[in-house]
Amino acid sequence: MDWGTLIAISIGAIFINNVVLNRFLGLCPFLGVSKQLDAALGMGFAVIFVMTMASIVTFGIYNYILEPYGIGYLRTIAFILVIATLVQFVEMVIEKTSPSLYQALGIFLPLITTNCAVLGIAVLKIESSYSFVETVVYGLSAGVGFTIALILMAGIRERLELADVPESLKGVTVAFIVAGLMAIAFQGFAGLTAG
Repeated sequence: MDWGTLIAISIGAIFINNVVLNRFLGLCPFLGVSKQLDAALGMGFAVIFVMTMASIVTFGIYNYILEPYGIGYLRTIAFILVIATLVQFVEMVIEKTSPSLYQALGIFLPLITTNCAVLGIAVLKIESSYSFVETVVYGLSAGVGFTIALILMAGIRERLELADVPESLKGVTVAFIVAGLMAIAFQGFAGLTAG
């Protein structure tokens, strides 16, 4: 493991294989919370924390409990329990420290538990056979990539509220169009690792 590998993992998770815009995981909170920039920022930091911590904990559970005892097939159930516990912790902290953010996030905060992006990152890092440090970098970078996409989407959607959008395209319709255009734009980063 060297710095070049860690930087490649980081750039890949943030831009090239962005969990939302390339793998299409976590679209529910991506579209639901991206209406306001403040809520998007709060959700982004919550997802960064949960993805990073879930990557660390699931790495230990898989490599030191499930795999040695030949019960690796239970990884999905174990990972969901870990993610649910972490989300409960994040939810309690946000509720106590920032009630306004807690209200703004609403139902989407508990939905991190069922956010397939968090579970997907936990599974993908195992399939990639990452070391512990690579796992931490991958989890953190995937969370940062999710947050960048969420903040960009929130900024665009706030601007679209002021734009003259045809009635038939308002709301989630234009959000899907914008998400598709963002996904195409992020594909331009695919050449970063070539050569």
